[in-house]
Amino acid sequence: MLKEPESMDECVYFTRRIIGDGRISAWVFKEKCDKCNEGLMSKPKNPKTGKIKVRATEYVCSSCDNIEEKKEYEEKLTCNIKYKCPFCGFEGETQIPFKRKKVSKINEETGKRKSVEVLRFQCKKCNKDIDITKKMK
Repeated sequence: MLKEPESMDECVYFTRRIIGDGRISAWVFKEKCDKCNEGLMSKPKNPKTGKIKVRATEYVCSSCDNIEEKKEYEEKLTCNIKYKCPFCGFEGETQIPFKRKKVSKINEETGKRKSVEVLRFQCKKCNKDIDITKKMK
């Protein structure tokens, strides 16, 4: 049984989606600092406003100020997923590396192909691919 987050402060990534008849909850916990093994790595805060810099390209340790590049840090993370398969209705849990893949999809509105970043995993019962697409504005 996967441990669910109690607060968004524990997570690097969290989403809840409904895909057809299925539903997905996915989250990625923050990891401890490699250097001091105490503080949690998170994106830096703006000193004036105190808000997290959403587009930051690095993660900073909360206790020792160790800096790690976004790409390196996110490759070490694990995504926890609870799902109900939209194809067969199976309810399950899984863990996958937090690595987005580029996938070519057809836009339903325009009919054109476009490249989208997804977290992809397979249903444990029917083995069909289930994609969690990156939300775009």
